[in-house]
This record gives sequence, structure tokens and C-alpha cells, in this order.
Amino acid sequence: MNTSPVPVVEVLSAEKVFGNGTRALDPISLTVQPGEFITLLGPSGCGKSTLLKMIANLIEPSEGRINWWRGGHEAVGKPGRKLVFVFQDATLMPWARVAGNVRLPLDLAGVDRGEADRRVAASLDLVGLSQFGRHYPRQLSGGMQMRASIARALVDEPDLLLMDEPFGALDEITRNRLDADLLRLWQEKNLTIIFVTHSIYEAVFLSTRVIVMAARPGRILREVTIDEPHPRGEAFRVSQAFAGYARELQHLLVEASHGAGPQPGDVVAGEPA
Repeated sequence: MNTSPVPVVEVLSAEKVFGNGTRALDPISLTVQPGEFITLLGPSGCGKSTLLKMIANLIEPSEGRINWWRGGHEAVGKPGRKLVFVFQDATLMPWARVAGNVRLPLDLAGVDRGEADRRVAASLDLVGLSQFGRHYPRQLSGGMQMRASIARALVDEPDLLLMDEPFGALDEITRNRLDADLLRLWQEKNLTIIFVTHSIYEAVFLSTRVIVMAARPGRILREVTIDEPHPRGEAFRVSQAFAGYARELQHLLVEASHGAGPQPGDVVAGEPA
């Protein structure tokens, strides 16, 4: 009897060549299990965002395929799970109040207004914005705007959360706070998360597994398991174990960038581009 866990998503020899001939990704294979927090880490131009968008079914692979699973059944060609995508920017509607922005997926789905408002209130509470539902986005800080974006993602009760450098434009203190909040939500909501970052330190703090990618064309160089217990706090950030993982990922990023030649925006030191 097969007792292997049923994955959330499988990337099966998927590659991407754009219409102008640019090979963004060599064939990539990746299996994501339920409850994992996977981070895609690598220099600019290595195809992290392209891979994430293929998993989200926003773009199709040129070759290979993406398989999604739900309830033990395979769904080829369309996501089998309820997934949401959080972009680099908060992408809030400036003319709508925060509660209206968070409610948007439910309005589009035709959810009853009373039920929608209940779920919006719960989602805002999860991200610490219960008192800001009637504010407009311009009245919020950058970190609070990103919290609102995450609340909008969670309001539809997904089980797969895809995040493309959501905290890259924030200051370090705010970024660290949101990283900790995201780990709490990941555990509380039993989510599976695939997260893109340029930051070594963010990758170590958040992940159960880090996928290090190399560029030109994009490909998986190495996988590093972050075998540390949760919840993780500030003590982990200053521990020897944290420093050891960071050194390992730093060496891999140097290797990932070697031979590609310096390009504008390349990052090997773990800071956001």
C-alpha cells in the first residue's frame, strides 16, 4: 500500500522560453508537501517569480507540466487547490476602504454580504488591523498596507499561499515583524506557503526548505532544509544555528552567481534588490 503523502503541487520538468527566445527556466522539478514553507532564493534573473507564476497558473510552461492535488486527486491543467497570490506591492484599490479591499474576493465570488463581513472582520483581526477597516490605504503605513493585502489573501480561506517578495520594500524592523506574523499565520491557518525573496536572513527565519536557484537560464542549484523547531523568535535570529544556515546559503548564492557575469540588480549578499 502506498503511504506516501499526497503533495500540494508538483512541478514536473517544467521549463519556460518566452516568445522573444529568452530561456527563463531550464527544466525544473519540485514537489511541495502540505504544510511546507518553501522559499525560492537566488540572484535576480534566476526565474524565481516565473516559477511562482507557473505554479499559480498565471503563465504556462513551455514544456513539462504542473500538477495540483486536492483531496487525494490529481488535477492536471488547473489548480486543484484554493490558492492565492500576494504580489510585491500591496495593490490595494485607493478609492476603497481597507475593509472593502479585503472583501473584494468575496464580492467577486458572490458571497452573502453578512458572511463576507464576518470573514473580513476575522481576517483583519488575524493581521492586527481590526481598528483600521474604515481607513483608506493612503492612511496606512507601507507595512500596514501589506498586512491588508495579506488579509485579502486569507479572507478566501486558501490552503496554498504564493508570495512574491511581499516585504522587499519595507524597512528591516517592519520586515522582521511581518516575517514573525507570517509564521504565526502559517501555523494557525495550516497553510502551505511558497515564498520568493532575495534575503538570506528572511529565508532562514521563515523556511522549512530553501530552494536555491541559479541564473541564465534559471535552474535549481540546491535544496537546504532548515531543520529548526517552530515557533521561531528573536533568539533564533542570533543563534549559531541561524548563522550556520546563513553562511551555507551565502556560499550557494555565490556559486549560483558564478559564471553568469555581473548584471544590474544582482544580489549575492542577501539584501533585497
